Amino acid sequence: MNLQLFAEAEKTEKPTPKKRKDAREEGQVLQSKEVNSTFILLIAFLGLKIFGRYLINFLRKFMIDVYSTIENIDELFYENNLMTNFIKILSAFLIIVAPIIFLSFIAGLIINYLQVGFLFTTKPLKVKLNRISPIEGFKRLFSKRALIELVKSILKILLIGYTAYSFIDKNLTKIIHLQKLELPTMLSNFSGLIFSFSIRIIGVLACIAFLDYLFQWWEHEKNLMMTKQEVKEEYKQTEGDPLIKSKIREKQRRIAMSRMIQDVPKADVIITNPTHIAIAIKYDRDLYEAPYVLAKGVDLIAENIKKVGKEHSIPMVENRPLAKALYDTVEIGSLIPEELYEAVAEVLAYVYSLKDNY
Repeated sequence: MNLQLFAEAEKTEKPTPKKRKDAREEGQVLQSKEVNSTFILLIAFLGLKIFGRYLINFLRKFMIDVYSTIENIDELFYENNLMTNFIKILSAFLIIVAPIIFLSFIAGLIINYLQVGFLFTTKPLKVKLNRISPIEGFKRLFSKRALIELVKSILKILLIGYTAYSFIDKNLTKIIHLQKLELPTMLSNFSGLIFSFSIRIIGVLACIAFLDYLFQWWEHEKNLMMTKQEVKEEYKQTEGDPLIKSKIREKQRRIAMSRMIQDVPKADVIITNPTHIAIAIKYDRDLYEAPYVLAKGVDLIAENIKKVGKEHSIPMVENRPLAKALYDTVEIGSLIPEELYEAVAEVLAYVYSLKDNY
């Protein structure tokens, strides 16, 4: 049995940038809901700490205003007063909760942006039949992720319960003696205890959120892992099939070679190595201020250049250093560099003198 068939199906390769981009567009991003809820809860309690005195004073002033306008308590429940007071109470309630809701909303935007960044996609909203399949739903209900979420919830309950129990046990005496204090002092001490208790709970939730984020990161990376076959397929999609690309390059080389060989008959001289290199040189005063290379090649290509040159009676000059220098430094269709002017000029002068004598 070929065990390699099983190895190919294993996700052993790290995700490519394209894989990460496609997953992000599908809505598959790294995000911990525990981090979101903990951060929002922290900001909400800090908002209560900052605006608490203002909100209490507003609520006290509101209650005084309501009760001072009514001489008899029974008048609160009269039909006319009931609607008026309901609107007042609703307005006061909105004013009290508005700062906390606003801070929580801003906190939610910030923490989501820090975790995910800016992302707008409608792909997660598309209807998928497996989402409404009872079988798939049953599988999700008893999946490994559902088990982990259950363990996380139980752990959260146990830790919060233990934290609450230890806090109450430690401050039980203070809580009992609160009833002996005057109302302003009692409220002040009670709010201090509540804030201290809340910070402890948020601390526990922060530890859970940190562990959950690590787990979410591990699971996210694991889900993005690719098989070797997937990497190959993605490479074919983005870069093209290597076999096809090699054939295209080979065809391009043949076309370029054909064009280059077709230009050899226009050359003034062919400079050779003499066996390994051949350079076809052309000098046209009307086109360029210096000679340029029409064709060049080594081995088989050099033989083809010399063959075409012989067929069209192109003079050939053997000059090993010059042939090597031209082949290494000058591309096809480019002018020769200044440092080779003198050597090429001598060759061209020799060729022109042969033509004059002829």
